Amino acid sequence: METSELLKKVRKIEIKTKALSRQIFSGQYHSAFKGRGMAFSEVREYQYGDDVRFIDWKVTARFNHPYVKVFEEERELTVMLLVDVSASGEFGSGTDKKGGSKRESISEIAAILAFSAAQNNDKVGAIFFSSEVEKYIPPQKGRTHLLHIIRELVNFEPKHPGTDIGQALKFLRNVQKRKSSAFVLSDFMDSRYEDALKIAGKAHEIVALQVYDPLERELPDWGLVRMHDNETGEEFMIDTASKANREAFAKFRAEEHKNFDTLMNKYGIVHTSISTQEDYVKPLITMFSKL
Repeated sequence: METSELLKKVRKIEIKTKALSRQIFSGQYHSAFKGRGMAFSEVREYQYGDDVRFIDWKVTARFNHPYVKVFEEERELTVMLLVDVSASGEFGSGTDKKGGSKRESISEIAAILAFSAAQNNDKVGAIFFSSEVEKYIPPQKGRTHLLHIIRELVNFEPKHPGTDIGQALKFLRNVQKRKSSAFVLSDFMDSRYEDALKIAGKAHEIVALQVYDPLERELPDWGLVRMHDNETGEEFMIDTASKANREAFAKFRAEEHKNFDTLMNKYGIVHTSISTQEDYVKPLITMFSKL
């Protein structure tokens, strides 16, 4: 992509997502994530009614008088964006006026989350993954850092077409030792990540955002259609004029979606599914209310 075109796209997504973040999501974000931990602040003399568990015995012994530790809410968080850049994300059945590709939707939602975190004075980092971890951006603060993430969201070209969510979750565990809020943005066309999700979910607060295209759920009657799998390169023909074929396809996809919900509920993962052709504001607000 030419530099001028890239800058134009970055600016466009910045204006749109920053405004949405400020006007709609900043309150929901702050309410969802404030006070998720307690940090030591100071010691003071013991007062009647203080919790004896917080007595600082070293200071108490030094002054021969009881002192307790005082804690305050940890306001600063680390937000990690795990962004699926696999080839399946390039699919989109909408138009410029009504939806685009899954990759475009994922990029906009990731940008909103990044700006919401920045307004809460949180650090933001990103992991771009396909079947491998393609790029890691360590968490930092600042507008320059945010724009760097957005540029990558808009212009990143992966080396691998496949999807391995488990690899991304394992990488998160390795590079982020402290607890973070980790948003996994993907179409979740992968079924091998349960063990990694279980382990990562114990160390981090995982939130799953599944982005899908309506044509991936139900096929219209278009007659004989050639299908192409962007990740494997496989091609095959399907007769969409057949009601039985359409029903079988819809049933298969519905089962996949049910399995996604079941898995996330099993490990207490807050999650939502967002269509490329719907307004993502409402499902995101609903998701924040569950955190």
